[in-house]
Amino acid sequence: MNSTSPQLHARPGAFSQLLSSTRRGARLARLLAVTELRTWGVPPSITERAEQIVAELAANAVFHGRAQGRDFRLGLTLAPTTRALRIEVTDARGDRMPVLPQPADGETGRGLLLVAALADRWGVAPYPPSGKTLWAETDLPPLNPRKEFGQPAGQRL
Repeated sequence: MNSTSPQLHARPGAFSQLLSSTRRGARLARLLAVTELRTWGVPPSITERAEQIVAELAANAVFHGRAQGRDFRLGLTLAPTTRALRIEVTDARGDRMPVLPQPADGETGRGLLLVAALADRWGVAPYPPSGKTLWAETDLPPLNPRKEFGQPAGQRL
C-alpha cells in the first residue's frame, strides 16, 4: 500500500501529494485539497469550486489515466502575483489525452464539461516520459486590505 501522508511544503501556497489511482485516492485528493485551501485562508466560494474541480480531475485520473502500479499526483499552487489558484492532476497515461465532449444525456462523460464551467482556464500538457497533467485555474477575488491569502488562517494581517 502506498503512503499518503502529506508532503512538506516547498513554499507557502504550494502543495503536492502522490495518491493511489483508486476511488479512495480520488476521494482523498478532494479532502486534502479542501483542508489545504482552508488552511491557506482561501475564500469558501473558491474552495467550493476547487473541490469540484479536484473531484473531477482526480476521478478522470483514476478512471481514464490509470496505469497498473502507477499513482497520480495532486498539485495546488496559490499564486499571489497572478491572483490565481492552480490545480494540477498528473496521471500516467499520456497516450490518452482528454477531449472536451459535447453535452450528453448519459450519466458519464461530463467531468471536463464541469471543469470547463467551474474554472477560469484549463488545459492539458504532456508530462514526460509517459504521462499528462490536466490543470485548471480559478481567479482569486480582489485583495481585502485586512486579509492576505496564502498565510495560515490565524496569521492574517
